[in-house]
Amino acid sequence: MASTAGLTRRRGGGGGGSNGGDEERSGSPSIRPSPSESRGGGETSYTTENGHKIAFDPRDISENQERNKQPKLTLMEEILLLGLKDKQGYLSFWNDNISYALRGCIVLELAFRGRISMQKDSSRRRFPLADRIIEVIDDTQTGEVLLDEALKMMKASEKMSVSAWIDLMSGETWNLMKIGYQLKQVRERLAKGLVDKGILRTEKRNFLLFDMATHPVADGGAKDEIRRRVRNVLTSRTVVLPGNPFLPEDMDFRFLRTVVMVCAAYAANVLENALATLGHEARERAFAHVDELLAEYSQWPFGKRNTQSGVGQNLGQATSEEINNNKDRELQIEVVSAVLSVFTRLDSLL
Repeated sequence: MASTAGLTRRRGGGGGGSNGGDEERSGSPSIRPSPSESRGGGETSYTTENGHKIAFDPRDISENQERNKQPKLTLMEEILLLGLKDKQGYLSFWNDNISYALRGCIVLELAFRGRISMQKDSSRRRFPLADRIIEVIDDTQTGEVLLDEALKMMKASEKMSVSAWIDLMSGETWNLMKIGYQLKQVRERLAKGLVDKGILRTEKRNFLLFDMATHPVADGGAKDEIRRRVRNVLTSRTVVLPGNPFLPEDMDFRFLRTVVMVCAAYAANVLENALATLGHEARERAFAHVDELLAEYSQWPFGKRNTQSGVGQNLGQATSEEINNNKDRELQIEVVSAVLSVFTRLDSLL
């Protein structure tokens, strides 16, 4: 506080009008706004009752507001968490699909967050969904390292299709000029991110001749919530999604995002972990319903409901309302359908 200019720099403190931090320590419970002052980076200052100036960056407030509307976990983290063995803290060694599905989830997450969309070109409809070109429409950082790394690559690169980006980020290319697009150690980086969020913890396990870092579940509530949501979608006649930190009440596309998470878990071959408490016949019905969801939502516009099980009767209407409330974001949701169409090509779904 005791600088020559009497100016204190604050980042992300909930805005200039909140009562906390330096204001509370200085004993000044209220802040009197002064006229905005231009300070190079778009900063604005407020003057407290004792005459001190407090500066904040308006960009911090907008970033915080956006993050408050985002779920605590990304789609990639939810899929990884479903795949991890709770106590052992590692994935099945026989799962060949999860790496590819996680890259697809990165594209999905960027689309849901409004960073990428289909290229606005009427001729794109001549091509299959997965072969349509996507582009960056907002290069603002998300605060999630993997998302920001992928966004930076997409921004600097030539424009490519949905399937091309997923292939490149997975390392599925023979073009040596584009091998640098591969995102490496995605599972380990996601696990470390979940450790930072308090969901997992890190341990060392001995596997015969070498030690390996594992990540057992530390907070079982997060994984339980994902399992409940999956079972809700796949077994309930009417899908109800209560608001919580993992699915905020004011978040856009709550129902669509949940459907996509279920389909991504199916593609990643980890869905069965969420259905372990169901009987054999109930699991078979749940898997059949995922097939229906994938067939419906891997088309654009979405296909008509063709459910024979009586499950999720309100999903079609709920997702349609979400899209109608966000008409300006249809090109972004088209990317979502394109990724799901790529997922249908995975061997586990053939």
